Amino acid sequence: MKIGIGNDHRGYELKKQITEYLESLGYDVINYGSDSEESVDYPIYAFKVGEAIKNKEIDRGILICRTGIGMSIACNKVKGVRCAKVDNVEEAALTRIDNDSNVIAISYVKNITEIKEILKNFLEIKFSEEERHVRRIKLIDTYGE
Repeated sequence: MKIGIGNDHRGYELKKQITEYLESLGYDVINYGSDSEESVDYPIYAFKVGEAIKNKEIDRGILICRTGIGMSIACNKVKGVRCAKVDNVEEAALTRIDNDSNVIAISYVKNITEIKEILKNFLEIKFSEEERHVRRIKLIDTYGE
C-alpha cells in the first residue's frame, strides 16, 4: 500500500517519526510535505496529497499540521477525497468503517504512541460496505453535480 504524507512546518518532526514507523511495517511512504521547520502555507501540502489520491498515485494519505483542521478542510476541496480530522483511535476506526476515508489529518501535538494506534486503525480497518454507508458516500461524492 502506498501512503502519502503531507505536513506543514509544525508537522515536520512528526512526519519523520511516522515515516520511519510505516516503513518498518512495510508500507511505501511518499513525502508530499515540507522538509523544514520554516513557516509554510499548509494548503499547498494538503492539495498535493489530495491530488495524489485523486490521481491514484497513493492509496491513503496522512496530513499533519497544528490541529489537523486546516489541512482537512483544504484536502476535502479535492474531488474524490474523503479526509477526516482524527483525534483518537475510535475516530480512526469509524472513519474507515462508516466513511471509507482515504485521508486523515492529525495534530502534531499528539504523542507518537497514540498516533501509531491511530494509523494502525486507519490503514488496516476495511470499509464496512453497508448499503447505508455506500449511499451516504454517494450523496457526498455527487453533491453539486
